[in-house]
Amino acid sequence: MAALRNISKNLFKHIFRSEQKANKEICLIYSRLLNYSSIEYDVKHDPAPKFFNKEIQLLLREITRVDLSKVNRKIKLGGKGLEDPIYKFMTDDELKEAIEEAKQKSHELLQIPPVVAVRKPMTHILSEDPALQGLEESKLVFTDITFGIKNVDRIIVVREQDGTLREADWELRNRMNQLYFPQKERHIKPPRMFFGEFLNNLLEQYEYKFILDRACVQFEPNDPEYQRVASVTYQHVNDHEKFDLLRSTRHFGALTFFLVWNKNIDNFLLELIETSQIEEANILLKLYTKIHDITLEQGKEFSGLEDYIKNYSNKKAALELGLQAYKDLSKQKKKYDEGIRFAHGTG
Repeated sequence: MAALRNISKNLFKHIFRSEQKANKEICLIYSRLLNYSSIEYDVKHDPAPKFFNKEIQLLLREITRVDLSKVNRKIKLGGKGLEDPIYKFMTDDELKEAIEEAKQKSHELLQIPPVVAVRKPMTHILSEDPALQGLEESKLVFTDITFGIKNVDRIIVVREQDGTLREADWELRNRMNQLYFPQKERHIKPPRMFFGEFLNNLLEQYEYKFILDRACVQFEPNDPEYQRVASVTYQHVNDHEKFDLLRSTRHFGALTFFLVWNKNIDNFLLELIETSQIEEANILLKLYTKIHDITLEQGKEFSGLEDYIKNYSNKKAALELGLQAYKDLSKQKKKYDEGIRFAHGTG
């Protein structure tokens, strides 16, 4: 019996290990399938002129769909307590003034993070002095700490062990600037939440706003790391069609611009059609035409949508079905309204 028990135990271990190994391989493959590659804004095709265009800015703000209850919702404060609410008695005029102030504040809170080309590496060598080779065992970093200079303009140079004097690369510049002139909530070393498994876990929990808020604090808009984190987040939002989680936030305009710039608006367009937001769908197509300098057919109510679906969409079938369903629903609603008016003698 003891021998049989031992054989059974060993057999169970063997089977368990085999299954565990197989599961690990499946998980590894599945994980690889979920990975997204970074999509940067190339220097050769700088998006800034298009993004900062006044008309495009107005369209991006309009499609953000401002909802004051969402703009002023509670945010994650990293363990800090919330302030007690303040209640006031107001007249009608004071209430109107307070509402206008809230709208102005929402305008500031919804300021879209700048969309610019990724920065070029800093590799400029200032001088080479072989006579200094071996003088020091480590690199020497020289930083101009004059107050009032912009961090991007600050002189920071490095003397290598072989005597070469060069400009500091961007990573070192960020560390030195944060060391001498610390910015609130920014870390010298980027938090682990922006990398690998930690980032994937946050994405799977749909913590898009938290990721993008922290990325705006930690990185500059032209930092390759910021564009990696932002682009991966936008791709995850698009693939899972979780647009509403970023709607009425400062990141929705940047998400929209990213999708339009990369000609990947089909999921977003379908979501707008399915939720009967045809005006916003037309705004999205207007953005598409202005950014890519194309023209869509105009005239009838759905001409632009039909032209885009026919000539530019990658998901023609889904969009055609969605648009047809909207048309059928609109007809039914029209007949229903006419019936009510007729029943009340106003038709």
